Amino acid sequence: MQTIIFLLLTFLIVIFSILLYYKNKHSRVDKLNKGECPTCGAKTKTFYDENTKTTFKQEVINARLLKGGGCSGVNDIEYTCKVCGMKEVYSQSGNSNCGI
Repeated sequence: MQTIIFLLLTFLIVIFSILLYYKNKHSRVDKLNKGECPTCGAKTKTFYDENTKTTFKQEVINARLLKGGGCSGVNDIEYTCKVCGMKEVYSQSGNSNCGI
């Protein structure tokens, strides 16, 4: 009986650990897509020129496509922070709007 309870608790801990890992990973990707560095917390800066009435943006995160997967493949995107030098690569599903 103790073995069954121990195995059940171990199974539940493993499942919740995996779910927590994926939640943290997706929150980091969401921050990177919004233009915020998850490591140092730097955000995109926006400046407004009163004379020309133009808005300028200084991006903190630079996204670069490493490998394109075509219409239905997976794209590997490298995110680089200009402030702290953080560099991470994530795989994201490609867009389905191929125009075919």
